[in-house]
Amino acid sequence: MKTITFDLSNAHQHGAAFFDYLTLRKHFFVDTLNWQIPHNAEVEMDQYDNPMARYSLVLDEGGRVLAGARAMSTAAQWGDHTYMLKDAMTGKLSSIPGDLIPDLIESPDVWECTRLVISPGVKSMRMRTRCLDSIVEGLIGMARDEGAHTLISLSNLWLLRALKRLGYGAELLGAPYRNDEDGHKYAVMAIAARHKGLTARHRQAAA
Repeated sequence: MKTITFDLSNAHQHGAAFFDYLTLRKHFFVDTLNWQIPHNAEVEMDQYDNPMARYSLVLDEGGRVLAGARAMSTAAQWGDHTYMLKDAMTGKLSSIPGDLIPDLIESPDVWECTRLVISPGVKSMRMRTRCLDSIVEGLIGMARDEGAHTLISLSNLWLLRALKRLGYGAELLGAPYRNDEDGHKYAVMAIAARHKGLTARHRQAAA
């Protein structure tokens, strides 16, 4: 199992991985959760899959995509769109409530993470947890390389619990809401963009 990170400028270096990630997204968000988002028969791809986006994918030894997520600076803008949560708060996305956090975030120091997905072929909880950990470490690495210190995400509440178990110290930034399309509860959450090993060394040094 390995983690790859990229943007649209170098996605071609990883063969079909980006396309396979979009296929996995279509299977989960459209076919399983019944979200009304842009897709065709093979892939799900929206306005935030643009040159401002960054990706962290987990592959098995044969190169098959097991999991992945997308991230973007909260200072990003591409055409009429910024990042997902801001577009919801400014009335551009009717499918997401506009009052999920008290204040609008616009900073290169903060990245929004979206479209987290793990393949249904990953059956064991241990492997799913490993996939999540690898995705997050990849996102943190990219964020830190570009000077960011915080990751935020509008995600299912299971992610908050999973991130805390993994040691990322996740916290809610607003109250949860129920999604009418899939019936699940979602909320905006945040973690510090620090690798877990780095955080542990800092704690040891301070002790």
